[in-house]
Amino acid sequence: MSDNFFPISKPSIGARERELVLDALDSGWVSSIGKYIDEFEQGFARYCGTEYALTASNGTTGLHLVLAALGIGAGDEVIIPDLTFVATANAVAYTGATPVLADVDPDTLCLDPASVAAKLSPRTRAIMPVHLYGHPADMDALRDIAERSGIAVIEDAAEAHGAEYKGRRVGGLATCGVFSFYGNKVITTGEGGMLTTNDRELYQRAKRLRDHAMSPVRRYFHEERGFNYRITNLQAALGVAQLERIGELLARRTEIMNWYHSEIATSEGIRLNRVRNWARSAFWMVCLEVDHFDEKRRDAFMGALRARGIDSRPYFCTMSSMPMYRQAPLPVAARKAEIGLNLPSYYELTKSDVAQIGANVNELLKEMSLA
Repeated sequence: MSDNFFPISKPSIGARERELVLDALDSGWVSSIGKYIDEFEQGFARYCGTEYALTASNGTTGLHLVLAALGIGAGDEVIIPDLTFVATANAVAYTGATPVLADVDPDTLCLDPASVAAKLSPRTRAIMPVHLYGHPADMDALRDIAERSGIAVIEDAAEAHGAEYKGRRVGGLATCGVFSFYGNKVITTGEGGMLTTNDRELYQRAKRLRDHAMSPVRRYFHEERGFNYRITNLQAALGVAQLERIGELLARRTEIMNWYHSEIATSEGIRLNRVRNWARSAFWMVCLEVDHFDEKRRDAFMGALRARGIDSRPYFCTMSSMPMYRQAPLPVAARKAEIGLNLPSYYELTKSDVAQIGANVNELLKEMSLA
């Protein structure tokens, strides 16, 4: 076991974050009203280039909220990638709609437009691309499909703060974007989420539903069921400070990714994150794919890394492999879920740390390829 342990992720919290959170605490406004909520929403809208942004209690509730605000429900279908975190599928199911699984592109790991087109039906109400592991989906192709069908596009940008598609930041590329601020994300509020949109009607509808659908003219009167999906002023204060640093944090992730590319011996069958020429990735996770792996060999490799003090995570399981969404596997998504893993990518990593991780990865891959 190494003297050092390299975790997969941890947040970068500094003096500015402490300053603003303590200010919110001292103000007495610790719940869902306070100046930092407005400041965080306005700042995030500017950052994404949208007219509106709306905080939510987390990314999952943010997805559910926008689906509800669009009136999506029982009998409707929403196309999502098979390879994603389960929150994407669950948010659709919460509305009573059906998540329809499409395959992913082998390079970006995001929705394959051709697979999406094949999954369209008269019941399709939306497409929900996920900018997986920080790389944006092919939004022009997906928007073209949606526009021809008269349906919405909802960006699940939970992992992609600051990522760009053809020079434009994600979150402002479709009907609505949804972000997560969980502790391992590019920026964090501990728990929290954000909706971004240019659609004023959608923004106002979501804002009302977020607060129990309370009447704007009669306090404590509710004409329909809503949700308690609010964030606190304390969390928003942390978010404001993190947003001030997002350029620095993204630059650090790019630097770490570049170190990995220089340290790990890649080949046609051993790959790190790939980035399309029209994209700028947020590099939320360092991704390693090894073609001679299957799930058992991948997991054994991860166990060997951990014995050397290096944490790792498997790629997300496919939705089609889970009991509540089970169906025939989609070939690209299923294969990626077997061979992919994530390596440490937290901000405090040094070049020397990555060199140590890379040397262990190279050594173990060589041993396993000869086994």
